[in-house]
Amino acid sequence: ITTVSGNEFLLQSDIDFLILDWFHAIKNAIDRLQKEQRITSRNLEFKLRRSSSIELLNSLDTESKEPKPDHRKSLIFKLNYSASDTNDRNRVKSRLKKFISRRPSLKTLQEKGLIKDQIFGSHLHLVCEHEKSTVPQFVRLCIKAVERRGLDVDGIYRVSGNLATIQKLRFVVNQEEKLNLDDSQWEDIHVVTGALKMFFRELPEPLFPYCFFEQFVEAIKIQDNATRIKSIRTLVKKLPRPNYDTMKILFEHLKKIAAKESVNLMSTQSLGIVFGPTLLRPEKETGNMAVHMLYQNQIVELMLSEYSKIFGSEED
Repeated sequence: ITTVSGNEFLLQSDIDFLILDWFHAIKNAIDRLQKEQRITSRNLEFKLRRSSSIELLNSLDTESKEPKPDHRKSLIFKLNYSASDTNDRNRVKSRLKKFISRRPSLKTLQEKGLIKDQIFGSHLHLVCEHEKSTVPQFVRLCIKAVERRGLDVDGIYRVSGNLATIQKLRFVVNQEEKLNLDDSQWEDIHVVTGALKMFFRELPEPLFPYCFFEQFVEAIKIQDNATRIKSIRTLVKKLPRPNYDTMKILFEHLKKIAAKESVNLMSTQSLGIVFGPTLLRPEKETGNMAVHMLYQNQIVELMLSEYSKIFGSEED
C-alpha cells in the first residue's frame, strides 16, 4: 500500500482467509475516508492489485492518467481467493494423489535394484535373510579385521574412533556389496570397532530381543552361580537362530579380546560396560535405568566368563 504521504507498507501472508480479511478492511477504510473527509481524488488514491491484474476499487479520478514513479506505485496484494484458484488447488491435489498412488512399492524398487537393502538400521533377521546366512557379513568382516590387527591395541572397543570416518564406513556398507576393511581409509582399527558397535546399537530390536530382557535380568539376579549360569544358558538357547548365531560369534570374539587383557587392558568387566547397554535394553525405559545398566553389564560379563558353559554343547 502506498499512502498519500509516500509511505509504503507491505503485508504478506500465506493464509488465504487472512488476506481476504485485509482486503475487506482496506476497502472499507478507503470507502470510509471518501465519505468522512470528502477529499478529491487528486489528494488520495489507493490502488489494489488483486491476483495478477490491477483493479481500481475506487476510480476517484478517471481523468488523471499521469504515470507515477515506480516507488510511488500501489503495492500488489495477491489474494488468491477466487473460485478459479480453488479449482487450481484441487487439480494439483488430485494430481499429487494420483502420483503417490502410482508410486512403485519399496519392494519393487529393491527388486529392480534401484534401492539397496540397508544393513545399518535394519532388523537382524532381515539382513540375514537377504544375505542367506544367520550372521551378517559385516559382523564377520569386522571381527576378522579386529582379530588380525586389533587384539593388542590398548582400549580396543573402549576407545572411540573418528565419528566422521565411522559414518563414512556406515554409508559405504549400506551402498556397496563388497567391503574391504584392509583399505587404507579404515586403517584406524577404532573406526572398525566403532562401526561394529554402531551396527548393534542401531538394530531396531537389540541382539537380546525385547521379550527376553526381563527374563535375562531375573536370571542374573539368581544368587547360586550354577543355577544362574544354567538359566542364562536356557534363555540363550531359546533365541531366534540369527540372534543366537550372531551372539555366539560375537562373544567368542570378545572372549579373545579379554584373553589379551594384559596387553589391551580390556577385561570381561570392561567389555561388559561397553557392550551391555548396546546388546540388550528394555523396550521402554523406566526410572530404573541405573539398575538396568548394572544388570546389562553383569549379563555380558557372565556370558564372557562362562562362555563355554553357556554356548557349549549339552555334553560340555
